[in-house]
Amino acid sequence: MEKYLNQILIGDCIEHMRNLPDASVDAIFADPPYNLQLGAKTLYRPEDQTAARAVRDTWDSFESPQQYDDFTRQWMTECKRILKPTGAMWVIGSYHNIFKVGATLQDLGFWILNDIVWVKTNPMPNFRGTRFTNAHETLIWATPHKTGKYTFNYETMKKLNGGKQMRSDWNIDICLGHERVKDTNGKSLHNTQKPLDLLHRVILSSTKPGDIILDPFMGSGTTAAAAKELGRQFIGFEREEAYVNAARERVANITPIDLSDIEVTTPKRDEIKVAFRELIDAGLLYVGQTLVAPNGERVMISHDAQLVHTLYGKASIHIMAARIQHSVSFNGWDYWSAQKKDGTLVPINELRKYIRSIKSEMKQVA
Repeated sequence: MEKYLNQILIGDCIEHMRNLPDASVDAIFADPPYNLQLGAKTLYRPEDQTAARAVRDTWDSFESPQQYDDFTRQWMTECKRILKPTGAMWVIGSYHNIFKVGATLQDLGFWILNDIVWVKTNPMPNFRGTRFTNAHETLIWATPHKTGKYTFNYETMKKLNGGKQMRSDWNIDICLGHERVKDTNGKSLHNTQKPLDLLHRVILSSTKPGDIILDPFMGSGTTAAAAKELGRQFIGFEREEAYVNAARERVANITPIDLSDIEVTTPKRDEIKVAFRELIDAGLLYVGQTLVAPNGERVMISHDAQLVHTLYGKASIHIMAARIQHSVSFNGWDYWSAQKKDGTLVPINELRKYIRSIKSEMKQVA
């Protein structure tokens, strides 16, 4: 296994994967041939009649739909074998192939967690004007088994999304300009190069630092570049020598980035639980004390660790915060501040952190 780590190897991915041990990789990102079947007809941009480059490469050509289905089943079968039970399987495709890919995933026993819509904020136009502009691709996120305990870095995704839950529609630019890997003539080397931002989100959402990510269709090396930047290990396979050489050079120039401001390493569900009453029992708050909301609304702490409001009655810190904001629910820990006797305010979440640190120390001693 060691000889494969952080390497991009030339050759057929199915043959290479057969040499890997069972349950040996943490995640797989697959960007397989889409089998676009575009034919030989050239498309021209209407504004200047220049030819638009389309995907007509031999690696995307299959003799029949059945041949494509057989190929898909073969590489996916190997992916399932080498993927850890806790691993993540990501496959990206367009309307040409994603339904076939999804069906094969399910036939092989993968359990689909989400389908993600990559909304291209700057898509290529429909040059003939005969269909809707194709402005998205679909990613399928799955586990090898329904009961698999997979990684989902919910808090990291929420942080990246400005404090809101990350949705399944991702607005990301297509790969253009300086990010494009160029050939010796200065033209784009790979027709379907994916943007780094897309792989960053995939990797940050479903893997941990140090995890091994395999890409069976490495192309221009985006998966490996993103993995190295984010402190993950990678394995890549690619049939085209020109792509392999360019990908290796690209990855060699990547410097890992500081993740301290990006990743939330401890999910909230794993943090030590602290009840609001514990703050009162510890003397950090007291019955009759005033709590203040960001909008200036004031409540009083009652003897049963509830909050009392002149208009909204009595409720918990969470329900009262929701009532005041006319919301269905809200995290009261992030809403209230306690007014001290000198008039200053302290967020109750800071008091909770103090209690949590004490409980953590006691747990370690025990």
